[in-house]
Amino acid sequence: MDKKFIVTPKEEKGIIMTIRIDRKLQEKYDKLSCESNRSRNELINMAFQFPLDNLEFIESAKIND
Repeated sequence: MDKKFIVTPKEEKGIIMTIRIDRKLQEKYDKLSCESNRSRNELINMAFQFPLDNLEFIESAKIND
């Protein structure tokens, strides 16, 4: 019997990062989490990704024109 049970290392896609946010903001995420059936972590990741996907970088010299 040549069948083997092969185990490879798990690829870690996330990291643990500590941030401090206002309590009211956390309460809003908790409420939205319940309403959307998504975890608070998932919602915060979506919120972090949105500005990166929609970012327009303007050099400071162009701002003064």
